[in-house]
Amino acid sequence: MTPQELRRERQRYAEDVLARYRQTPGTLGHVRPEDQRLARWLWDRNVPLATVEDAFILAVARRTFRPPNAPPLDPIRSLHYFVPLVEELMQGRVHPSYLDHLRQQLHNRAGSPMSHPRQR
Repeated sequence: MTPQELRRERQRYAEDVLARYRQTPGTLGHVRPEDQRLARWLWDRNVPLATVEDAFILAVARRTFRPPNAPPLDPIRSLHYFVPLVEELMQGRVHPSYLDHLRQQLHNRAGSPMSHPRQR
């Protein structure tokens, strides 16, 4: 791949990450310059887009399935919120079938479009 093609791929990846981030329930939907840099950094670290998507699912599920009397959570204000979850997934600490289960539970709860099982 030429350097120009790599730059285009990196930019496309970053745009995909940020588009999915904006659509993730619980986020403000705003992209800051720091988020743009982080999306490019994820590409530079060879983080698969599917792993970033899984981090979004994991966060939404953890925020959704809380005790009913728990205090409300503030909105997620930055893509950086998901970095520890990406790291958790990259270390293989979350089984893919568990993520599919979470997607199904989220779909059953809210019919969220992001909750459908991902094609592997």
